[in-house]
Amino acid sequence: MAVKLSLFYAAVCTAVVSAFVEELDDSFKDTRMGDTWIVDFYAPWCGHCKKLEPVWHEVGAEMRSSGSPVRVGKIDATAYSSVASELGVRGYPTIKLLKGDLAYNYRGPRTKDDIIEFANRVAGPVVRSLPSQQMFEHVQKRHDVLFLYVGGESPLKEKYIEVASELIVYTYFFSALEEVLPKHVALQELPAVLVFKDGTYFVYDEYEDGDLSSWINKERFQGYLHIDGFTLYELEDTGKLVGIAVIDDKNPSEESIRLKSLIQTVAKDYREHFNRDFQFGHMDGNDYINSLIMDEVTMPTIIVLNTSNQQYFLPSQPIEHIEDLVRFINEVLDGTAEAQGGDGILQRIKRVIYDVKSTVVSVFKSSPLLGCFLFGLPLGVISIMCYGICTADSDDGSEEAELFKREGRDQELTDEGSEEELEDGNDEQQPESGAEHSDEEREEKTSTEKKTD
Repeated sequence: MAVKLSLFYAAVCTAVVSAFVEELDDSFKDTRMGDTWIVDFYAPWCGHCKKLEPVWHEVGAEMRSSGSPVRVGKIDATAYSSVASELGVRGYPTIKLLKGDLAYNYRGPRTKDDIIEFANRVAGPVVRSLPSQQMFEHVQKRHDVLFLYVGGESPLKEKYIEVASELIVYTYFFSALEEVLPKHVALQELPAVLVFKDGTYFVYDEYEDGDLSSWINKERFQGYLHIDGFTLYELEDTGKLVGIAVIDDKNPSEESIRLKSLIQTVAKDYREHFNRDFQFGHMDGNDYINSLIMDEVTMPTIIVLNTSNQQYFLPSQPIEHIEDLVRFINEVLDGTAEAQGGDGILQRIKRVIYDVKSTVVSVFKSSPLLGCFLFGLPLGVISIMCYGICTADSDDGSEEAELFKREGRDQELTDEGSEEELEDGNDEQQPESGAEHSDEEREEKTSTEKKTD
């Protein structure tokens, strides 16, 4: 009885939660313009889509309970391919926030909190106004990184709004008057664009920093990060090299702690030297790095990745002091450090082989029976085909040999028959000659008999 009640309760909860996520169809193309939507484009056979499904239901429930104006939906992109094609869906699952004519792709971690934070950020104003210093302090406590425009109307503000509408998928953008800023923030001229992070702030300088969009894209991360696969994927857009301490964060050794501390020191104390070209952080475990470089790196270690061309750099000498790390980073920048990996044709072939090998190993590790079925069945079919081909060739050869043998026998029989015919002919002729011989003998005998008489 208790089990039945538990199953009934689970089914009711699932139905209630699912009600917060709207199942969409082809009509969505015509009805979506009046609202802001966050939509999961999925395929029924996709394993990642099935893994996202319970998270998506939680997103729908929380968005509804919080009173968010964003509507949560999902659509089978294989059944309604025209909708998916129109919105530029290329893979599954794809999460998009649709706001009028604009469509924003979500590329962050597929967790409830991260998806909701993305939806609320993108659905709101592109640039949020901060009317008071209290509001500024409140916002600063909530966000590790925030961008702020200070001043009145200007061409810089127009450019700022344009960049914000493009990069709001990554971070928040605010505007305020100079009076709202804390007293320790000193600006030499207005208008100005600032980024607040790492316990301090940095001012955009058009002459030194170049394009505003490029500067914001590079500054949208903290100076030091805990790096994972999603973070590394996003860092690719910045064009920066990534310096990583690869450590066991769960069971850190003294060497792990030391290398992590060195990376943090470089990120903070050498910002002016390396910030434009480098992003620093640490990664827990070496599994992701090993799959990325298709090699085995020992932990702890320091590695520099070039995400734009898949090259990587390892120190040629042990990193004992901060000077050793700074020298290694400078060698990477000036091109004297040995580059490994890359995206050449040989590396691409190696990547295909490595991916196939990894897939086979992972399948057999997770499910040996499934692995035997998936890979054993095709091999069995190929083996049978090869056997059939070889057997067919062998049979044809036997038939030809047998045919040759039969022809040989027939020829022999023909030759033997000729000899017999000749022999028969001789035998027939021999009696005739014998007959002639007998006539002569009879004539001689007759002659002799006459003489005798």
